Amino acid sequence: MKIDFHVHSNYSDGKMTLEALFKEAGQRGVAAMSITDHDTLEAQEKAVLLAKEQGIWYISGLELNVTFSHREYREGKDISLDFLGYGYDIRHKALTKKLRELRDYRKKRGEKIMKRINEELRKEGLDDLSAEDLLGSQQSADAALGRPHLARYLIQKGIVRTRQEAFDKYLVKCNVPKLPLSLEEAAKLVRDAGGMLFFAHPNDSRGTSLIKLTDSLDKQQEIIVECMLPHIDGIECWHPRHTPETIRSYILFAKKHGLLVSGGSDCHQDPVLLGSVDVPDEVAYKFGFPREARGLA
Repeated sequence: MKIDFHVHSNYSDGKMTLEALFKEAGQRGVAAMSITDHDTLEAQEKAVLLAKEQGIWYISGLELNVTFSHREYREGKDISLDFLGYGYDIRHKALTKKLRELRDYRKKRGEKIMKRINEELRKEGLDDLSAEDLLGSQQSADAALGRPHLARYLIQKGIVRTRQEAFDKYLVKCNVPKLPLSLEEAAKLVRDAGGMLFFAHPNDSRGTSLIKLTDSLDKQQEIIVECMLPHIDGIECWHPRHTPETIRSYILFAKKHGLLVSGGSDCHQDPVLLGSVDVPDEVAYKFGFPREARGLA
């Protein structure tokens, strides 16, 4: 069966609406799914209903960005890592309060980044970006303004040709730090809400991963043992940018340390990767998918 426990909607930085996502998932035969938007639970209530309509088994999801450092790498400087929360109470007060705080900060951060980009554009003799125009171009007014939205907008305006060019030319230079969230705090938020926390794409070649510290799988796993094990319940092993070697290594690592495993497409709909990662059926069963329901979606 098809399983996708890492999907983004336009409530964060995905392109498609929830309705379009679940219709597509149904057409593709996805049996088990989770919407894992960044720092927001806004999609969850509707996602539960849409999943039922499509006959898809659903588990609540969330992606949190954590500030992490290790004294032996990068002179102890911070990097960003992503963690996935699953199976939490979508109405838990402490979790919703903190996510509201993160979301409000995302908006302010996005506005500051845009201000810096406009300063760069003026130097080049180009017109300023308009916050009102940008927000109007997004598919969801609920989506917090972030760098992916700005990259998309720069492409729409013809200022850059690709997302990578947007980051290389403007978004790295004009960046504003995120509101720090520690791994300990992320774990407490998700677990206190009855959920589980998974380390997302630990060896993602694009960078929001331990590859920023080391490309050695052994050393990455030493870091996890030293700094993360008490705070995580699982590892995302299957990911579009994980090589077969990475997948095998992290499956063995998870088994050795009694961790659950997960996987998904990390689909932002550019392109539509929904259900395209080959995640074993047993992963869904461990999450609670009823064995007798297999093949119903």
